[in-house]
This record gives sequence, structure tokens and C-alpha cells, in this order.
Amino acid sequence: MAEKSGHGVEIQNDSIQRDILSSQLSMPTVKVSYWTLFRYASRQELSILGLAASCAAVSGAVTPLMTLVLGSLAGQFTGFQDGSTAVSEFNQRLSRLALYFVYLGIGSFVTVFISIQGFSFAGEAITQRTCEAYLQSIMRQNIAFFDKVGAGEVVSRITGDMNMIQDGISQKLGLTVAGVTTFFAALAVGFVRSWKLTLIMLSVTVLIILIMGGAGKGMKKYQIQANDAYAVGATVAEEAFTSIRSTTAFGTQPWLAKQFGMHLDNVRRFDFKSKAFLAFMIAAMMAILSFQYGLAFWEGSRLLHDGSISVSKIITVIFSSMLAGVSIGHVAPHFGAFATATAAGQKIFHVIDRKSPLDPMSGTGKRPASVDGEIFFRNVRHVYPSRPDKVVLNDLTLVVPSGKVTAVVGVSGSGKSTLVGLLERFYQPVGGEISLDGWPLQELNLHWLRGQIAIVSQEPVLFNTTVYENIRFGLLGTNLEDAPKEKVAGLIEEAARIANAFDFISNLPGGFQARVGERGMLLSGGQRQRIAIARAVVSNPKILLLDESTASLDPQAERIVRVALDAASKNRTTLVIAHRLSTIKHADNIAVLNAGILVEQGTHDELVRNRGVYHSLVEAQQIESNYPSEGIDFQDGGILGTENAKESDLMSTQISADGTSPQDKDQPHYSLWELIKFIWSLNQHEQLWMALGLTVSMGSGTGYSIVAIFYGNSIISLVNPTASTGGHDINFWCAMFLMLGLALFLLYMVQGMTFAWTSSRLIRHTRDLTFRAILRQDMTFFDMKGNGSGALSSMLSTEAAMIAGMSGATLAALLNFIVSIISAIAVACSFGWKLALVCTSTMPLLLACGFLRTWVMADLEKRTRRQTEAAGFACEAASAIRTVASLRMERDVCSRYSQMLRQQTKQDFRSLLLSSMLYATSQSLIFFASGLAFWYGGTLIASGEYTVKQFFVCFVAVIWGSQAAGAIFSYAGDISNARAAAARVKSLLSQTPSMDSWSVTGKDIQVGLKGRIELRNVSFSYPTRPGRLVLKNVTLTAEPGQFIALVGGSGSGKSTVVSLLERFYDVVSGGIYVDGNDISTYQVQNYRSQLALVSQETTLHMGTIKDNILADKEDASEAEIIQACKDANIYDYILSLPDGLNTSVGTKGSLLSGGQRQRIAIAKALLRNPKILLLDEASSALDSASEAAIQAALDRAAKGRTTIAVAHRLSTIQHADAIYVFERGTVVERGNHAELMSKGGRYAELVRLQEISLG
Repeated sequence: MAEKSGHGVEIQNDSIQRDILSSQLSMPTVKVSYWTLFRYASRQELSILGLAASCAAVSGAVTPLMTLVLGSLAGQFTGFQDGSTAVSEFNQRLSRLALYFVYLGIGSFVTVFISIQGFSFAGEAITQRTCEAYLQSIMRQNIAFFDKVGAGEVVSRITGDMNMIQDGISQKLGLTVAGVTTFFAALAVGFVRSWKLTLIMLSVTVLIILIMGGAGKGMKKYQIQANDAYAVGATVAEEAFTSIRSTTAFGTQPWLAKQFGMHLDNVRRFDFKSKAFLAFMIAAMMAILSFQYGLAFWEGSRLLHDGSISVSKIITVIFSSMLAGVSIGHVAPHFGAFATATAAGQKIFHVIDRKSPLDPMSGTGKRPASVDGEIFFRNVRHVYPSRPDKVVLNDLTLVVPSGKVTAVVGVSGSGKSTLVGLLERFYQPVGGEISLDGWPLQELNLHWLRGQIAIVSQEPVLFNTTVYENIRFGLLGTNLEDAPKEKVAGLIEEAARIANAFDFISNLPGGFQARVGERGMLLSGGQRQRIAIARAVVSNPKILLLDESTASLDPQAERIVRVALDAASKNRTTLVIAHRLSTIKHADNIAVLNAGILVEQGTHDELVRNRGVYHSLVEAQQIESNYPSEGIDFQDGGILGTENAKESDLMSTQISADGTSPQDKDQPHYSLWELIKFIWSLNQHEQLWMALGLTVSMGSGTGYSIVAIFYGNSIISLVNPTASTGGHDINFWCAMFLMLGLALFLLYMVQGMTFAWTSSRLIRHTRDLTFRAILRQDMTFFDMKGNGSGALSSMLSTEAAMIAGMSGATLAALLNFIVSIISAIAVACSFGWKLALVCTSTMPLLLACGFLRTWVMADLEKRTRRQTEAAGFACEAASAIRTVASLRMERDVCSRYSQMLRQQTKQDFRSLLLSSMLYATSQSLIFFASGLAFWYGGTLIASGEYTVKQFFVCFVAVIWGSQAAGAIFSYAGDISNARAAAARVKSLLSQTPSMDSWSVTGKDIQVGLKGRIELRNVSFSYPTRPGRLVLKNVTLTAEPGQFIALVGGSGSGKSTVVSLLERFYDVVSGGIYVDGNDISTYQVQNYRSQLALVSQETTLHMGTIKDNILADKEDASEAEIIQACKDANIYDYILSLPDGLNTSVGTKGSLLSGGQRQRIAIAKALLRNPKILLLDEASSALDSASEAAIQAALDRAAKGRTTIAVAHRLSTIQHADAIYVFERGTVVERGNHAELMSKGGRYAELVRLQEISLG
């Protein structure tokens, strides 16, 4: 197969290569039905579900038994009315039959309680286990899977989708089982009384089932598409939160909000279509039920005329059919939850059922008894699965000898870090073979293999826990994992000493128990790196991989750590990836890569003598020096002595032992009315549609009362048509049922479509506002505990959907039921106020139960915060999946996540118990109300005060009103969720940050800044930790066009100066002035537009290279983009890609190397054409050649603009106009390179440590 080598490699995919690449990305075809959601039910939970379903069925069957009593009572009434039954006998039978309602009520309470509690408990347990299975499957996946699936999608699935699943398999399932049982039991009663009449009515039932099936398919189809669309949007949001400093500095919030909004538009469109199917289903069912009543009375009258049925039987059958209709009407909205749950399960189970081609939790593969550590890359060819037309390594052969140090160098993107990824088996090479001690890696157990390797990467990731735990993670999967605590503590302390981290850790508040924050952001870059090194060496691995492991360290810390790493490398195989060549000059072998090809190898001295590629890289890093002759003291009082002191002083200001923020505030309390007004305001652009929907809902809510009037008159018409209202016969009233059905279809259709429209737009608008509100916040907000990227992503996913619980179908149903109650009482009172008042006497109890249940369900809302914590943990693990994989943390992550979920389940149990009891009470009250109504109504009839028609109209109206009142509170969970979510969103939207990125207040820079910068006696402490100062009386001046460098040890305050210049924070005292004006007087976004920041750790956003470069300047021309890319030394690489600027960068830029990401960030900064350029270790991820080119570009770019550069690599700043040396938050030296070298002070010591000998 012909190949073209080099950057612009074009390849022809043969079948083997296609198979290898597709296996790393393929997803299984899984058919997910509703019953698939119960896959993870245990035997105990299945037993509970069986018992709960049986009780639900019994509770559903109890209600139709009431129709037998009703039929008998109706027979007694008609018998009494025609004089065939004496008064005493009538009263005796009436009391006996009324007592049956009490028995039915008691039975209903017991069965409903067991049903609701059983389904709630089992549903939560099954959902929890499904969550665990999903995260476990996520942890099993190969790294290529995460090139397509971002952490935001994982959060969306584990929160939003899992909530949908739980909603679909818990209480609503129990209510539906009861409703369906009522439906069929009512039909059974009807068959017993009159099979002819019931059979005719059954034909209508078949039509209902067909409509439900068709609508269910439509709902599921569009809900799946809505979930998929949001999963992509969630990844955009999570990336924005993760890279919030870069996002804020470049002002890309509007662009990100636009990107997020595009995905939300897709979600809204699909969500509306799904809800439209639900609206059609409910409207059709309500119309058909009305038709059914008319058909029943019409056919019943014919059978009565033929003498084949009695009035008592007709009433029993019609009551049964009515009850069947009402039960289906109440459960119909729940079918939307089932379709939504099934749609959510589609993607969940696709991931769960995906068999990873590189499964770190698999037990297969060989586990050799001993390891020497010799690694052999033989003719290795590699292509990334997400970019199959680009060869990264081409026929590479390299031996890494056992127990030796092998270094790999080369320009950015040459394939160095790819070697590390292949050794860890993050990917499968498409050609050649990699072996360890002669064993092909693919034959070795993956978990075992990674246990022989420890890695320190270029961008170390720490987890949001303690320092102790972060280092202990290095022991996971080893035989020391379960060692005694004392031994583990000793190993951790020793590892910290090796990494030169022990002293600064010991001086933190809490010491080793101090929390490090999300991704370790409460530590400086150098401190994170040293903890990562301690984590790598704690297990004494056979193979050590150092991928730019000292890139974030200042020269003095680098020297100390390098000595430690040199010691740690003895007698173990070490593979070092390096740009800073001072770190690898003593390597046993140095391999030089270019475009995926090995071009040179040998020792440092050999390669320098060859004067080839390596020699040119070394020359690029040479620092001009003029050292004093005296030596440098590394003992107390020298560099080593001050290092620990300055770090401990800084870090005590940055971190607290428990990681909490003193500014954590209790959430404001809002009344229900305030929250209703707030939700209404969120839908302000749809208020006309809302008004239409509310009006129509009130109209459809009168349907039950109208049916009651028609019902009473129809019964009387069967016996004596002249006694009915208007003296109409039965045919008239049947025609009225037909007309009512058509009216109800129209009303429910308009109601459903209106609220489907407003609800989908409410969710879209709420998510958009919430996202924008989060992006608007200042850095203090993101520093606070609980505001990590995972927690914020979870909030974005769930809160808007919960707020919809007071909109859409739920709001329509609530209004419908409220109007039904009011109209039922009004109708009953107009026909017989005495009976109406007695019948409604139980309603206050019913409503009290409902309100109490809503209050109890609100208490359950505390689980949302715990869910957010669990989701944040899962997000953190997914976003750092390479670190998780290399540390073999998969089982530990799954175990911790399970513990968090189980703790949540235990805390919810008591609230669920009380909630179930209240709901059962409300349902049993309906039977007691029916018994009271019949007893008192019969008494009124016996006394001659009421007619049978008055009784039936009052009874049907009030009983249906009571059922509507009870049904309201089946939505208690939706209401309480919506209330709590609305309170949280309202609280967030009410927060006005002190540095509002989108505020228009402040001085507007019309002409542009000149670029004069002054720091006048600046002191600063972080707002969340005001205890000590990070900067102390710092004074600094930069004239327009000057290049100013800030150097010093890790954590000395250099990057803090950059943060203050960007106005991430405001100073405590003193002031920062640009062009003579305090920067706090400028309009924030306008001021930041004059600056450009390139930071140490660059995160790109999902999209193309062009998207990322244009994020904050979408009006730039193609020529400007190309020039910026050329200046950043990235254009040639972009041209080598098949899609050029339109090449996808993957989630967080994962498809590019660190150096490539950095150069794209620099291109983005140059395109901005800033007046002030801020470089915070801008070239830390670059090789020497790229660094030299970038430095030349930055030198050119610096002309006419002021540049502030934070640097550890001193070769990048030796030509600076002024260099400020920081130590412990103060400036200890100032001058240019030559002046500072002649002083022989701190700067000279730093330079000496970084010098490379070319001899």
C-alpha cells in the first residue's frame, strides 16, 4: 500500500485498519423497551414490585366494586320512588349498603399505601442501580469513546435521563396499574350485569388502546431526539464551566451562549413534537369517553325497551363505563412519562451494553509473575479513530531498555505523547506491535498492565478531595491498597518528600487533609504537578512515564524535583517526553521524532556532536548568561529554605481544611406566589399562549360537571322522559354526549398543544437564562464549594425540566382538576345544596392531605442537592478519564458513586413513607364521601325532600369532584420539584456579581488603550479565603509597548497579578491603573476586549479549529485568520489536515496535542489584536523549535502593545524590558536580564538552574 509520509500523510484504509478503528468507536444496536428499564431490579425489588402491583390492582379493582353497590342503591331508589319498597325497609337497606363504602375505603387505604410506597422504593432502588451500571460502563470504555462523548453528556444522562427513568417506573407506574385495573375491572362488572351492553362499549376501548399505542411511539421517537440534542449541548456547557477563566478573559460567553442556544433550539423542537403527541392522545381519549357514555345510554334504552335489561343493570354498566373512562383519563398523562422514560433509557442502555474493546475492568489477559520493563515499539503505525485519514506514527521502531531512562523529544505534534497513550493502551495501533518483556500488549491484562506503569502528564489532574486521597489514588489496584493505615500514611509521606511536596503540604490548613478543589484549582500549577509526581511514585512502579512532568515548575523546584525523579528512575524503566531539554540531558538514550518518524537517537553528547535536529533544539533554549563566580547555596536561607516558606504562606490563603467557602449562603426563601410569578415571567413571550391555554383549561375542566348533568337526566329519561330537564327523551341526551365529545376534543387539543408549545419554550428559555447567568458570575462564584463544572452542568440539566412541573401538561391537569372541583360543587349546589354541602364536607380533609403531601415531597427535594454532588463527582471522573484510567481508579470511582447514591436512598425513605400514607388517606376519603353521600341522599329521598334526579346529579358531580381533588395531588412530586427548582434558578438569576461581564456600566474605551500599566501598592487575598494576603504591597510599572516578565517560584503570586489585570478579582488595597485610570472604573467587557490572555493550561471547545479561533471575533476575515495562524506557527500543521480549519478538535481539544492546543490559543489571542498581551506560561507546552518561532511571533506581536509574561522557562523572557522577581507575594528584584545577572541574586540563581551545557 503506497503511503505518503510526513505531516500531510494520506492513507488508504484497508479492511484490517477499518476494523481496528471502527471497533474503538462502534455502538451496539440495542432495542430498548419499557420493560428494559427494570433490568437491574433485584429479586427483593421484583418481589416488592410484585406486591405493590398486586395492591395497586386490588385498589384499582375496589373502585368498580363500588358500582355494584351504586347499582343496588339505584335500584332501591327507583323501587322506593315507584312505591314497591317500604320506608323502613328502604332505610335498612340503605344503611347496610352505605356501610359497604366504609369497608371499601379501608381496603383502599391499605392497598394504595402499600402500592405507592412499594413502587416509590423499588423505583428509586432500580434507578440507583441503573446509574451505577451506567457509570461502570462509562468507566469501562476505551479513550476513543470519550473523543465523541463529553463529560457534559455523561452528566446529562446521569441526571436528566435518570430522573426521567425514575419518574417512569415509580409512583406513576403504580397509579397506572391501579387505573388500568379499574378500567378492566369496571368492564368485568359490566359484563356480569349485561354482556351485550358492555360488549358494544368495548369496541370503543379498542380504539383508545390503538390511539395510546400510536401516540406512545411518536412520543418516544421525538423524546430520544430531544435527549440526544441536549446531550451535545450539555457538553458545550460543561466545557465552558471547566475553562471559565479563558472564557471570561476572551469574552466568549456570548458565542458559547449562542452555541448552547442552537442545541436548545433543537431540543425545544423535538420536545414540542413529543408533547404534541401526548396532547392528541389525551384529547382523543376524552372525546371517545364522552361518545362512549352516549352510546351506552342509547343502546341501554333499546335493551330496556326490549325488556332484556333493568334500569339497575343499565346504571351499573354505565357507572362502570364511566368509572373506566375517568380512570383512563386520569392515567393518560402518565403514559407520556413512560414514553419519556423509555426514550431516556435508549441511550443509557446503548452505553451499558457497549462492549469496550479495551476494557480496564476485564479479567482476561495474561499477568506475568515478574516485570523487567523492556518496551519494544516495532514498526508501529497509529491513526486516531476520530481522524482516520491522518497518520500520527508511521512505521516507528524504538527500544526502551529495562531500567534505563529513554527520552523522546521533537516538535509539537510529532507523536511523542502518542507513544505514552499507546503504552497505556488508550488506543490500539493500526499496525506493528508494542511489547513489554516480549509480551505483546494486547495479550496482557489491561488492568495489570496499567498497574506496572505510573504517569505524570503535562497537565496533571487532581480530584476534588484531600491531598492525602489524591496521592493514595496511586496505590489503587496494588497489593498496598488495603495495607494498614499507618503503612499507607508512611508511603504517602515518603512519596511527598520525593516530589518535594511534603513541606508545603504540611503547612496547609489541614495538612494532608486539605482539599484541593475541582481539578486541583486551589493549588498552583507547580504544586499540582508535585502532588501528581508523588501520586506516581508512591506505588514504586516498574515503568515511569513522564510526559512534560516538570513543565509547570519554576527552575528551582524543577531542579529539586528532577533530582528526586532521577533517584526514582534508578532501576526502573523511564520514558520521558520533554520540551525542556535540561530535564533529559542525562538520559541513557534520546529519541528525536519528526512527523511520527524516528529521525535521530543517541545520548545528549552524541546528538549535540552530530549537530542535527536535536542540536538545533538545544541551541534554541540556550540562555545568555553572565554568572558571578561564587556558588549557589541550596541550604537553609537559600533557595530551598525559602521555597517551602513562601508556598505555605500563599497556600494558607488559598485553601481551607474542608474546602468550604465562608461566603456560602443559605438560599433565599420565596413564597409560592412569588415563584408562580417568576415562572410566569420566564414565559413572558408566550403569555398570550399561556392565557389561551389557561382559558381553555377552565373550559375543559367543566366537562365533568356537564357530564354529571347529562348523566342524571339520562338516567331519569330511561324511566320517565318527562321528568328530565326540558322533558327530552334519551336520544336527545345521547346526542348531547356526542356534541360534548366533539367540544372536549377541541378544548383538550388546544389546551395540550398550547401548553406543549409554552412548556418546551419555557425549558429552553430557562436553560438559556441559567447558562448565561452562570457565565456572568465572577471567579469567586466558581471558587466556592458546590459550584464545580459537574454540579453546574447537573443544575442546568435538571432545574429547567423540573420547573416545567408547573407548566405544560401538569399545569393543564391541575387547572382542569381545580375547575372540575369548583364547577362540580356549583352544579351540585344548584341541584341540591343540602346534599352538596354534606358531600363536600370531606373535601377539606382531602385537600389538607394533598397539601401536606406536597410539603413532604418538597422535603424530598433535598435529594436534588445530593444528586448534584453525585453528578459532579461522575462528571469530574469522566472529564479526567485518562487520569482515572492510568491510575486504575475505575472501581474506586464506581464504589464512591454507589455510596453517595445509597446514602441518598436511606435519607429519602422516611419522607416517602409519610408521603405514601397521605396519598392513601386522600384516596380512601373518596369512598367515605360516597358512602356518606348515598346515606344522606337516601334519607332526603325517603323524606320526599329530593328527587332521584337531584340525587344523581349531585352525587356524580361531587364524587367526580372529589376524585379530581385527589388526582391533583398525584402531581405533588412535580409541584414540589418545580417549586424547589424555581427557587434555585430565581436565586441564581438574582445574583449580581461584583464584576459583571455583561454589565454596560463603567467607562467605555472608545479609541483604545495605550497600554500603560501600574500596580500601586497592591495587596490581595482571595475572597473565599480572606485570612492572609497573596500579594503584599506590590508595585509594578509597564510603559506602553514594553515587555515585562514576572518570574519566581511556584505559588509566589505571579499568576495572581495576571488574574487581577484581567479583573477576575478586585484588589484588597492599593490600585491597578491602565492609562492612568483605575481599571475598576472601566466597563468590564469593554476593558477585557483590549487584553488577550494565553494561559498555561489551554482548553479548547468542542467544534472546529476555526470555531475556536473565531469564538470572540466572528467578524474576522479569512486573511486575518490565516495570518494569526501563521504568526502562531500552526498554519502549516492546519494545512496538513484534510479538513484544514474545519477540522474537529474533539471534546476540550482532545484530538490535538498540548502544543497544538497552545498554538491555537495563541492564534486566537493574536487575532484579537490586543493592546495588552498577557502570557501566563504561554509556551510551557511547546517544543524548542515551536517556542522559538512563537517567541519571534510574540516579539513581533509585542510591538505597539504592552506585554506581561509569567514564565518559568527563562529563555522566553531574557530580552524583556524589565523582569520582576516574585517571592512570597512580594517583588524582591527588578531589572533587565543583564542587570539582574550582574547582581547575582535570586534571578541569577534561577538562570543557573536552567542552563544547558552544549559542551
